[in-house]
Amino acid sequence: MSKQFITGLEHGQVSEYVILCGEPERVPKISSFVEDPEEVRKAREFNIHRGLIGGTSVTIASTGIGGPSTAILVEELANLGAKTFVRIGTSGGIADGLEKGDFVIASGAVRLDGTSKSYTWTEYPAFASYDVVAALVDSATRAKGRFDVGVCLSVDGFYSENKALTDGVISPMSQSGYMPSFMVDRLGDAKMMKVKNIEMENSTIFTLCSLLGLRAGAICTISDIVPWQPTEKAIDFEQNMSDCIRVGVDAMRTLIAWDAAKGNAEHWCPSYLG
Repeated sequence: MSKQFITGLEHGQVSEYVILCGEPERVPKISSFVEDPEEVRKAREFNIHRGLIGGTSVTIASTGIGGPSTAILVEELANLGAKTFVRIGTSGGIADGLEKGDFVIASGAVRLDGTSKSYTWTEYPAFASYDVVAALVDSATRAKGRFDVGVCLSVDGFYSENKALTDGVISPMSQSGYMPSFMVDRLGDAKMMKVKNIEMENSTIFTLCSLLGLRAGAICTISDIVPWQPTEKAIDFEQNMSDCIRVGVDAMRTLIAWDAAKGNAEHWCPSYLG
């Protein structure tokens, strides 16, 4: 099948290398960091552009919010030849020491989403590809920004999973104060497990790419601290997101160079750099 069911994309419109984001409105911003960008397709929450990084074709596409739409996009892009995915997103900081504006590079994800569970066992891990993580760490290090690396928490419910901290008391964000007992300590448990941040797409991307023989990684900026609370630190979010995009695009540039260096070898390793 050439024309895809949901996006309407066809063969020849998708690159091997893909940069993902959540918001359709962020796609043109990412496109401004590559050469010769062009709009390819708009359908539902999917805004799809294409451009060049050092002469190599790259697709830039929005997933929308959460696992279901993300899985649709990954499936349809993979059908048309996509092999490498780098997600640039936003998240809430959980781990101590993280501040607004910091970046978190995900090494893996806790699968509290439903979509990845529709593909495989609950026990199946959601892990990022080691070379994509390395490229993101390399790029973030050279950018001299604040960043951390570790496991994220991927969820489906924005309001059900997030909490607010008011006068030292954890309160629900869900309408009418709905918060069953099993949700009360969820974020605290995640922090105890050394989880870095909370977001809504990584586990789906990592699980699908692993199952489909593709590779993926993600970098997210910390847009807020959870439980949600007033913080003294104010950031220029647009500038911060631009910095995050720059790191993600530069990491993709690195991956393209590493792929060229490894040639026909199945796996990349540092010795290919000489």
